[in-house]
This record gives sequence, structure tokens and C-alpha cells, in this order.
Amino acid sequence: MSLSIFNQYESEVRGYVRSFPTVFKTSKMSEIWDEEGKRYIDFFAGAGALNYGHNNDIINSAVIDYLQNNGIGHALDMATVAKRDFMETFVNNILKPRDLDYKLQFVGPTGTNAIETALKIARKVKGRKQVMSFTNGFHGMSMGSLSITGNSYYHDDNYGVPGYTYQVPFHNYLGDKVDTMAYLRKIIEDESSGTELPAAIVLETIQAEGGINVAGEEWLQALRQICDDFDILMVVDDIQVGNGRSGEFFSFERAGVVPDIVTLSKSIGAGHPMSLVLMKPELDKWSPGEHSGTFRGNNLAFVAQTAALKKYWSDGSFIETLQAKSNLVQKRMEQLALTYPNLIREIRGHGMIWGAEFKKPKLTSPICAQSFEDGLIIETAGAEGEVIKFLGPLVITDELVNEGFDILENAINKVLKKSPNEVA
Repeated sequence: MSLSIFNQYESEVRGYVRSFPTVFKTSKMSEIWDEEGKRYIDFFAGAGALNYGHNNDIINSAVIDYLQNNGIGHALDMATVAKRDFMETFVNNILKPRDLDYKLQFVGPTGTNAIETALKIARKVKGRKQVMSFTNGFHGMSMGSLSITGNSYYHDDNYGVPGYTYQVPFHNYLGDKVDTMAYLRKIIEDESSGTELPAAIVLETIQAEGGINVAGEEWLQALRQICDDFDILMVVDDIQVGNGRSGEFFSFERAGVVPDIVTLSKSIGAGHPMSLVLMKPELDKWSPGEHSGTFRGNNLAFVAQTAALKKYWSDGSFIETLQAKSNLVQKRMEQLALTYPNLIREIRGHGMIWGAEFKKPKLTSPICAQSFEDGLIIETAGAEGEVIKFLGPLVITDELVNEGFDILENAINKVLKKSPNEVA
């Protein structure tokens, strides 16, 4: 195995190859093998792009059949059979059963394209520049998306992020005794607060990169009411925690709220690049071609996701499976917290995304590195990388969940033996 070509010629911006220094060759569902045949359990799922696993037979078969029959590959925003099949399946299996009425806008091909589109249409419709977002939020790496991302690094003037954005405290950011929705309402209604009335408020209902911070249902309902009271668009970024990651298709379903705009990417393409904006019909104020892009609508992704929707979302059985699997992941996280009370501050999560926050952030990277060495791919989250995050495929088996957590626990023990003083 050699990484020399990557080290010599690939940009220094590369990141994940530094955390997982091997050359991967094959994969199947929730397992990956490198070119030397070493096996890894996947608790990462392509940062949430592989909810249905690697090389899922149902999805692969649909894509292979499409290619072998000379299906349309690239079509800009022209009509294709693949797009029609996806739209019909998505509307009938996802939107109608949830009584959701949205127009679909295909942008692409990544999540940040969906966020940029949502910001653009919100400002156009409302005629206001200001947009609010939340502390510890992450929304993508292009300029508009970075402007509503919480990390101060991306708000340095030299980085070039535009203004007209304002971050407010997320749920429990100031502790469970502070009502951050009361604060938000106050600064919006007070003309002396120094903030402009925003066109939109953008949020992840479960902050993934920010540290697995879960917004409460009443908090989300209060936010929806504020948006209604002040004529503000509620935009939910479901790029990482949508598509079943929360235990339901959309992460906001548990709160019974309906956003004005929803952004989807990652697993909406079932492993293929695709990005989608859902908007209430009255917001669709675009002129033809006003917002475009060469790869807005990936036909292979349409085919892949149509197969996934028909397999997993035609009835409620998959949601029941997710609930049982989520309970297992939560149980294993709770066991970690009980086993290492001096190390772990708390566990947080919902559905199939969970995290353990460590009291000493400098421990998490060595633990993840040791886990990788022992055959587990797992990553960190949070402002200081203080959270070790479970983000395995939704189709992972109970056996692999347990095996992966066993590896993680053994890795913690190995790291502690190397640094015994960190236990105190």
C-alpha cells in the first residue's frame, strides 16, 4: 500500500485521508476493505451520504440496468424518465403521506448548492438581506453557506465571507435555564436591538458537525411561531440529518412543524451526487433560468434514490427498524458513559446520529486513530473535536453495531494505557 501519489500531487487541503491513512478498494453495506484486504466497520457513512450503505444491491442493480439500457446521463434540467420516476416516487412515498406540499428545485450537485439556493430565493421573495442562523451550525463551504456557519474562522474578513448574517444561540447553548427562543423573539421585535428583520432563519434541527446538538420539540415549535409572527421564512438544513438519519425521513417531523424551505443532499442521491431544495409553492418566484447550473439533476442519482425510496420508504417498516437500531446505539453510548464517567461529559443524539462528548478534547483524535488501526472508521464533531460521533449507515446490522462499539471501547482503553494521567 502506498499513499505517495496522494502525498506528492494532491492538494494539502485533503482531510479525511489524514484521519484514515490507507487506500480503500472495496466495500459492501457497512464494511470497507483496503487494498491489502484489511476490513473496517463503517461508523461514518461518507459523512452521511451513504445512509443505505456501500454497494447496496437494490441500488446498484437499478443503476447498472439504467446504464446498460443507455439511459440519459446528463440532461441539465430537461425532462427525463429517470427524473419523472424519482419525482413521482418522492411525492407519493414521502411528501403526500406526510401531508407536505412542496415544489422541487434540483440544484447541484452538493449540499452547499442547496443552501445557496435557499438563501437566494428567501432574500428574493422577502426583499430583505438579513439572514439569521445559529451558534455551532454548519451549512457548507461556499461563501453564502459559510456566512451562516457558526465557526469564527470563516468570518475573518480575509476569508471573504459576505455580511448580512447574524448568529443567535441554539437550544441549550446558554444552558438549560436560558430560553433562547425568548431571546430571539426579543431582539427581532425590539427595533433598538441592532438587528434587521431577517428574510429567513436557517437551522439544523440536529447539529451534526457542531457536536450532535439536538433541538427540543417545543423549541422548534416556538421557532416556527416566531417565523409566523414576523413573516420570516423557516429554512431547515436537512442535508446530513434528513433522509432517515433522525429515525424519520425528515428531522423536523418529530416536532410537528412544517418549514417553508428544506434543503436535502448527501443521501438523497443514495450515494450519488444530488442536491434538492423543497419550497412551499408560493415561494417559487424564479424566472426561467434565473438560477441554473450544469449539473442540476443527476440522472444516476434519480435512479438510485428511486430504488431506495421504493425499497425502504413504501411503508412504515423501515422506520420501525430504525427505531430499534437507534435504541441499540443509544444503549451502547450510555454504556460508554457509565464505563468512563471521568472521561465523558455527556452523550447526545436522536435516531441514528449519536455522540459522546469528552471532557478532554485532546483524547478524541487518538481514540479515533486507534479505532481505525483496530478496524473501525469513526470521526469527531464539535467546535474542538470533543465529540466522538456515530454516523453509521442506516442499514447497519446489530452485530456490526456491537462489534464497532467493542472496538471503540477497546481503543479508549488502549489510549488510556498510553496516557494514564488523562483518566484523572
